[in-house]
Amino acid sequence: MTRFLVPLALLALLTGCGLAETAATSATLAQSEAEQAKAAKQTQAKIEQRLEDAQNVAAEQRKAAEAATE
Repeated sequence: MTRFLVPLALLALLTGCGLAETAATSATLAQSEAEQAKAAKQTQAKIEQRLEDAQNVAAEQRKAAEAATE
């Protein structure tokens, strides 16, 4: 009976370690994905701000060109 219990106990221990490692890896990946999403939102906000600034500059240039032709 001991012949069956020892390998079974070792198998259970190894399986438990694998599950714990899998859970830790999943948590790490989730955190990494959250950080990437946050960075992507920050990048998007910067790009939107630059686009808005460029549109404002273009509008000012148009107004200046229209004023110069009057």
